[in-house]
Amino acid sequence: MSKKKITEIVEEIALPVVQEAGLELVDVDYVKEGGHWYLRIFIDKPGGVGIEDCRFISLKIDKLLDEKDPIPQAYSLEVSSPGIDRPLKKPADFNRYKGRKAIIKTYQPINGKKEFSGRLEGVQADSVVLDTDESGQLLIPMAQVALAQLDVEF
Repeated sequence: MSKKKITEIVEEIALPVVQEAGLELVDVDYVKEGGHWYLRIFIDKPGGVGIEDCRFISLKIDKLLDEKDPIPQAYSLEVSSPGIDRPLKKPADFNRYKGRKAIIKTYQPINGKKEFSGRLEGVQADSVVLDTDESGQLLIPMAQVALAQLDVEF
């Protein structure tokens, strides 16, 4: 089974559990590192998540994964906060963090570049609006966003 299919199945299993707890499912990642598989589930809530939130979700999801057994090989389950450089996946993410600095990488070049940095201005007609120092306001089609995350500001 492909990594993408596994993450889709795990998202379907995890989403109701996370939402029932009043949390947001930010991302599910299934990766092989150093010969070992890791299933990482990232959760969030206003004000941030704590260790008890992660523990609670981990126990609930671990039980469901044992019952449904969607992953053929051994893996380690990790549940955590997305961190300060949180990934942006959904249109709502780009709107929620309007005014914050972000880094966006695209699949194809836009104006000769594939990496952009600037302040988020939200989503407009299926495009992320990013205010950059170099190009001013830039529209990046959501379908072209390969990676987007908040940029750490000090």
